[in-house]
Amino acid sequence: MARLLVVDDEASIRLLYAQELGEDGHDIVTAGTAVEAAEKLKGEHFDLIVLDIKLKNESGLDLLQKIVKERHDMPVILCTAFSCYKDDFSAWLADGYVVKSSDLQELKDEIKRVLEKKKAARG
Repeated sequence: MARLLVVDDEASIRLLYAQELGEDGHDIVTAGTAVEAAEKLKGEHFDLIVLDIKLKNESGLDLLQKIVKERHDMPVILCTAFSCYKDDFSAWLADGYVVKSSDLQELKDEIKRVLEKKKAARG
């Protein structure tokens, strides 16, 4: 289906997302830090990024701003445990926003929606 980059500082979350989203047919690459994610973005192609906001000693929102500036056509879904960031102006740069849950259906639905929107925009 699509090649996704999952950026989260929690190894268990990266593993869960890789398994669950991989079962949906997606090719999943993971990164545990913003620096690691930025390196992967330099050398690899992704159709979408799933990005946590709170990374250890780093801000996912800062990485989001960098991605939008450098790769404005790269869709990003923020996936965080904190719903309060939905009102943060910088979070509005993302194509989607999902509050983390043990049920990944909302995230899967949002990935599908954003990928379909990207495909439609390309024509």
